[in-house]
Amino acid sequence: MNESKPRHFLSTKIDAGVKAAVAAAIERHRKLGESIAVWQDGKVVILTADRIPPISAQK
Repeated sequence: MNESKPRHFLSTKIDAGVKAAVAAAIERHRKLGESIAVWQDGKVVILTADRIPPISAQK
């Protein structure tokens, strides 16, 4: 028999990978003292590195 994996399996892995990459990039900016731009309350807001929460506090 040919058992196939659910179609959503690959998209789930991709989604997890993208989230991990974004988290790593944000953490890198925080550690290097670089600002990031985020969308907040319908506006673009610039967060300075000291306002970016550490990765452990984001969960």
